[in-house]
Amino acid sequence: MSHFLKSSPLLRTLAVVLFAATAIATSIAHAQVSPQMRSEAMSLMQVCRGDYDRLCGGVQPGGGRVLACLQNHAGQLSAACGQAMPRAEALKNSAAAAGVMPK
Repeated sequence: MSHFLKSSPLLRTLAVVLFAATAIATSIAHAQVSPQMRSEAMSLMQVCRGDYDRLCGGVQPGGGRVLACLQNHAGQLSAACGQAMPRAEALKNSAAAAGVMPK
């Protein structure tokens, strides 16, 4: 560490913050959803849209909440949406592994 940074706690703190912000930005840039993943997710959303509206309309999307709601109503899902649930779960797990959604 340079003498300049040792002599100023404020500059040292700013340097640490800048380094952390750069590391976070780099992580976010690398954690992108592939076009195929996005396309599959959009297809699944279309298949289950009616079930979402009917059963989970009050659930705020994000963080896997809609998928959890649909899974909680598994017995009430349309046949097509019910058949799509294993793939939806696999996509959610892939997104979590890629760091683009909470685990």
